[in-house]
Amino acid sequence: MGDVSDVPCLLTIHAHPDDEASKGAGTVARYHEAGVRCVLICCTGGEEGEILNPALDTDEVRADLAAVRRRELDEATAIIGYDEVVMLGYRDSGMAESEANAHPGCFASADLDEATERLVAIIRRVRPHVMVIYGDDQTGYPHPDHLRVHEAGLAAYLAAGDAHRYPDAGPAFQPAKLYYTVHSAARFRAIHEKFEELGLESPFDDEWRARWDAMPEDAPTTSIDIAGHADVRRLALLAHATQVDPDSKFWFGLPPEVMRTVHPHDEYRLAWIAPNSSDPVVAEAPPHLEHDLFAGITGFDPVLEAVVP
Repeated sequence: MGDVSDVPCLLTIHAHPDDEASKGAGTVARYHEAGVRCVLICCTGGEEGEILNPALDTDEVRADLAAVRRRELDEATAIIGYDEVVMLGYRDSGMAESEANAHPGCFASADLDEATERLVAIIRRVRPHVMVIYGDDQTGYPHPDHLRVHEAGLAAYLAAGDAHRYPDAGPAFQPAKLYYTVHSAARFRAIHEKFEELGLESPFDDEWRARWDAMPEDAPTTSIDIAGHADVRRLALLAHATQVDPDSKFWFGLPPEVMRTVHPHDEYRLAWIAPNSSDPVVAEAPPHLEHDLFAGITGFDPVLEAVVP
């Protein structure tokens, strides 16, 4: 296998168990299939997640929700193709101004420097070439834990390659690229339009459509074709059985064979780069839409084979 840095590695950071299923699951599945080492950092245990599956809304499940959600995470990440899952160790913060949001052990209340050092230690051990976190504009869904993923994830990316920062967190290593996930209102609109085209009742009401209008329309710099892995998202979500109602029209209202054809790509925005492992700089938008997160990284370009239409 050689030095771990000689193997292409993708590191994604998510807030709760199930976020890895709803955001970029097809991308990770495709990279795993291509031989990329895929690592997930899950920042919280998801203790505040609502039990949305009526069949599992029991006293036993509620009493042990953190353990249940970890088992669900293990199943979902095996479906997706993650090679390693690292729990960062914080408690779910719940929604803003909730009682859980004030818990001293929650991610949103954690000291940012401490959280950053924990992430830096993982980055330096795993040595990823590409990192994916949430973006800087989360007006569409401003969950405290998602906001903290951006804050701590960006701080860790910028510090990981500096040997003077967090010297106890291991030898410095600088990932080449940092991407933000893109909130795609276009994807939701396409799903809604497909419901209408098929004469089915859409789960997206006026309130949802107003929410799309409020979403930042981040122009993606990178689009990953996931047509061959479109079912991964659905299967991984179903593995999070407490969090996803299997009868939900929102997630599963369209037949799988139809859903595979609707917006079959994941979108990202290139945010920071570290040319030749130097100090990171804000990335300029590539001149052309990328189709590989490893594009331009010496030795790993391309990782994904071009998709023939």
